[in-house]
Amino acid sequence: MSLTRSIGLTVIWTGVLPLRGRRPATLLGAGQVENVANAVRLNRVAVAVVDSQLSPVQQRNLEKAWGCKVIDRTGLILEIFGARARTREGALQVELAHLEYQRTRLVRSWTHLERQRGGFGFLGGPGESQIEIDRRLIGDRIAKLRRELEEVRRTRGLHRGARRRVPYPVVALVGYTNAGKSTLFNALTGASVLAKDQLFATLDPTMRALKLPSGRTVILSDTVGFISDLPHELVAAFRATLEEVAEADIILHVRDVAHPDSAAQRADVLGVLDGMVKDGALDPAWQDRVIEVLNKSDLLAEEARVALEAKPGTVLVSALTGAGLGALKAAIDARLSAGLGVHRITLGPAEGAALAWLYAHGEVVDRRDAAEAIHLAVRLSDEDRARFENRRAQAAKEAGGLVSKA
Repeated sequence: MSLTRSIGLTVIWTGVLPLRGRRPATLLGAGQVENVANAVRLNRVAVAVVDSQLSPVQQRNLEKAWGCKVIDRTGLILEIFGARARTREGALQVELAHLEYQRTRLVRSWTHLERQRGGFGFLGGPGESQIEIDRRLIGDRIAKLRRELEEVRRTRGLHRGARRRVPYPVVALVGYTNAGKSTLFNALTGASVLAKDQLFATLDPTMRALKLPSGRTVILSDTVGFISDLPHELVAAFRATLEEVAEADIILHVRDVAHPDSAAQRADVLGVLDGMVKDGALDPAWQDRVIEVLNKSDLLAEEARVALEAKPGTVLVSALTGAGLGALKAAIDARLSAGLGVHRITLGPAEGAALAWLYAHGEVVDRRDAAEAIHLAVRLSDEDRARFENRRAQAAKEAGGLVSKA
């Protein structure tokens, strides 16, 4: 029902219908179809949502039996995605997923033309021609969308390359839909990303800079929410929104710890990420980069909150009240610092730009200011140390050129 309400539909009747077997024509048994038809008529239902995947024939037959529009789980999720996408990339992904879904609906779904089938020899009748024309048009559009999405992915790859040259570590938020990722994103960065109590409020990846307690700057990335039994069409179409996860230095797995199905939602998210490993989109060691963030702690009883605070490898927060955000930033800092070496660096009084760079890209663990020099102990990766020395040498060269020219 959460999916249905998230797109603005009012649920006026629900039913749990046990299946002894999936009927090819209607999915449900004849008696169940009739019972639902009575409920539809009695409650004047305009749209019936079936929480399962329907074949085109099943969908058509149920619409005829119930006298209303029928959509399945996949169609409902596609409608939600279509209502949420804002950026060009999101719109392209939604349209691609819609077309992949609609292409399967063409098979035996042209009831108004089926009586006209026939023809002579190898020439099909008008009904068959219409299906083939629509299938070809959809195929052409899908090919065009894939080319455009590939261009979007190439552009995003260039942007990631530019960030690596800056560089700032990337911290990606992942989690089940409605776990509070966007609220947490806003609380950490002061941004105003849409954050509502509804499923799939975020579809388009959003990034903001975040300053950590050490002074180090990271890029925080908000991503699309996960859901159980995500339709295959969407897994493929929305791969680009998860590419930031593959490139991230740290993955924050945000969980709604107050939700009764929190453990199952965690398993669903981990299952999708493991699927990305099998597809070669994510390295097998991704779990080493994960910090589990237990959100919505303000909804827990005191005893449960105390027990979870003692759980190793997790951070308990409330994005709504701000509780635990300091501890989360410290955990990100600690994870980034793990394995980094402490480098001793001496700067001249005029090297203000170099000093600012070290504060932005490393962790200054000790500083001593003398009359003619600044002595620092900075925690940096070997790559950042080499990058710093190159920048410093280039700055010295440019300064020397200006002096000699003068």
